[in-house]
Amino acid sequence: MRNFYWSFFVLTVLLSVISCREQTELKDGVWRGELTVAGNKKAPFLFETSRSQTDSATVTLRNGEERVDLTGATFHGDTLVIPIAAYDAVIKGFVGGGKIEGKFIKNYIENDPGVPFSAIFGQHKRFEPTDKPTSEKIDGKWDVLFIGEKGDTTRNVGIFKSDNGIVTGSVLTHSGDLRYLEGIYTETGAKLSAFSGLSPYLIEIAFAGSARFSGNFYTTRSITRIEGTRNDRAELSDPYSLAKLRPGCETLSFHLPNLNGKVVSLQDESYRDKVIIVSILGSWCPNCLDETAYLAPWYDANKQRGVEIIGIAFERKNDFNYAKETLSRLKNRYQINYELLFGGEVGKESIGKILPELENFSSYPSTLFIDKKGKVRKIHTGFSGPATGLFYEEFKKDFNTLIDHLLAE
Repeated sequence: MRNFYWSFFVLTVLLSVISCREQTELKDGVWRGELTVAGNKKAPFLFETSRSQTDSATVTLRNGEERVDLTGATFHGDTLVIPIAAYDAVIKGFVGGGKIEGKFIKNYIENDPGVPFSAIFGQHKRFEPTDKPTSEKIDGKWDVLFIGEKGDTTRNVGIFKSDNGIVTGSVLTHSGDLRYLEGIYTETGAKLSAFSGLSPYLIEIAFAGSARFSGNFYTTRSITRIEGTRNDRAELSDPYSLAKLRPGCETLSFHLPNLNGKVVSLQDESYRDKVIIVSILGSWCPNCLDETAYLAPWYDANKQRGVEIIGIAFERKNDFNYAKETLSRLKNRYQINYELLFGGEVGKESIGKILPELENFSSYPSTLFIDKKGKVRKIHTGFSGPATGLFYEEFKKDFNTLIDHLLAE
């Protein structure tokens, strides 16, 4: 009888351990996450987990056609840590019962309290569909006004499409775009969201007929009122017309360290008689990453034609060792084979110090095109990434036409 009770006790303990393990197990598959944004709203996003080992995993963010792999996630006990190296951030949470509860934390902010984060396993829908979605359609181009608290307005361009009730698209600004937005129709309009690792976005709109909408754009820190007007010819101001050189300036005079500490300038022999592209960027800037993803393979395919690229990066801190770490990750991630230089801390003050010839700088990235004689010929503000579809294709066409022209001179 004693052996029976002992066996029963051991079995109970084992079942309890197994049950506890199942409760805290990080399951492979699709999760629906939420990040809190302004107004106590929730910006939903989907991600997948795939464990390579018991205590490590890859997390893949999903936004429309976009897939962002976050490698190096660790799982110990009931604690999940997902590093977002590209943006010097991390998601930390506790796993239990098919749920995760935690915070999205930006490491570069000292004592960052974080943004509340939660996730549920096995949910494949970003938004719960409504029973009676609006009959209006968002497909096409829109003029989109962003209206600040003081009534100041910024004119942007929205481009959207829908398929089987799923809405995708993006909003193009002079700095770049709002990533791959994805969402659904509601009873009165639509709602879309995106999270690629830096900031969650949430857009909620209501239609006013077939040609207008109004609503709000939410980030973790702000709520911006938006108004849209359908316009098949919607476009931004010419991105080559915004920034320029100061009167009397034709060339750039910077002398900056590369990742090895060697000082580089346009007067170096390696740049003599070359067409040069100077990209002003930051490793923290999503649109800069889109531009880098385009420029890195483009350079490898075209450098033998007599063209060079220099990236001047302005980082979160005016610290060379910190910049070397963040930019080395950028270099390795995109296999960059051109020079990356450190310009200092992000901000117009640093831009004015390092690039005093530049006037009306307003956006990361900004790209300068320099001819074989060292003269700046054009300056492009912002970057239209692949999320913008047609705008991205137009940029690539204009970019290559300009380079061909400069090389032929």
